[in-house]
Amino acid sequence: MRFIRNLALCLSIAAAPMYSGNAMADDAESGPVVPQNLLKLLHAPEIQAELGLQPNDEKLLSLLREIDGPWWRSRNLPADKQQATVAELEKKMLESLKSVLSDSEIKRLREIEVQSQGTRALSRPGIAKAIGLDGKQKREILLAFTETDGVARKLLDKKGNDPTLVSLLATSRESEQKKINELLTNPQRIALSKVIGKPFDTANLKRVFPLAPELIDSGEWTGAAATSLAQQRGKVVLLHFYAFQCHNCVANFNHYNRWHETLSSKGVSVIGIQTPETAAERDATLVKQAAKDRGFQFPVLIDVKSKNWDAWGNTMWPTVYVVDKNGYIRYWWQGELNWQGATGDKSIESLVDELLAEAL
Repeated sequence: MRFIRNLALCLSIAAAPMYSGNAMADDAESGPVVPQNLLKLLHAPEIQAELGLQPNDEKLLSLLREIDGPWWRSRNLPADKQQATVAELEKKMLESLKSVLSDSEIKRLREIEVQSQGTRALSRPGIAKAIGLDGKQKREILLAFTETDGVARKLLDKKGNDPTLVSLLATSRESEQKKINELLTNPQRIALSKVIGKPFDTANLKRVFPLAPELIDSGEWTGAAATSLAQQRGKVVLLHFYAFQCHNCVANFNHYNRWHETLSSKGVSVIGIQTPETAAERDATLVKQAAKDRGFQFPVLIDVKSKNWDAWGNTMWPTVYVVDKNGYIRYWWQGELNWQGATGDKSIESLVDELLAEAL
């Protein structure tokens, strides 16, 4: 069945369990890791269009603004707490969506959600029940998932830099896919096709991260006049957290100045947030002098009390975030842009070109 073959190509934008249930509702049982994709899907314009929503639907945006902060910060929690937090946020969002979407539209969202979870959706008790998986099938499927997850964890420990493990993971996923195809009967495939509804290609969705948190104005700025992300709507924003005595931050400064000088005329804004690590960096006068010495002519928010650091759930100096014209986070880079031959600056600049071409 084509759907089963394409499951492995579906969304791979999460690796944590989701709030799951019966075929389209709540599951109480625990099991293998199932991607929590619901919130990600809701941010994608393709999904919004599928649900009959107009671009930048204000009712949906209002719901996203309420959810996105806690969701974004949850990425820093231990895995079990992150999963529980996202599960509660998904539950809250599904309830809130009743004021925006019809029952049939919510059902369609849940169908796409199942598709996006790929083969892992079969480990959801509700899905397993809906298609009639027996005990032996469940055990075999669980074993296949466990083998793949073991390789994935080893690769994660290596930060994705082990070519042998990358190849082994690809082989394991292919084996998992083949095994599940062999396990399912034709009636089960038919039942599954009813659960997922009309196929929807989730493999190429790009806007799957939250709306960027609005800046918390400390009243202290340098480099240029105070601003906000709302004022920058319609522009691509390169927002970076730094501390002026941080060696790794200093290594990025020339890139920030170059971006401001060469990309501003194209519709790109550079914004700095100076969050202190040392006592000197808590002195606004010294922060302003350092920004002047470095030639910063873009706005720098002096975040002495780390309120923006906390709102963004930031964890490292330096970090650069790329925010699109509609205010969504699209990418971020932690550390030096050119550390040990890295080309973070080029990756960001290439993405900027794509984002500038997108419609509001």
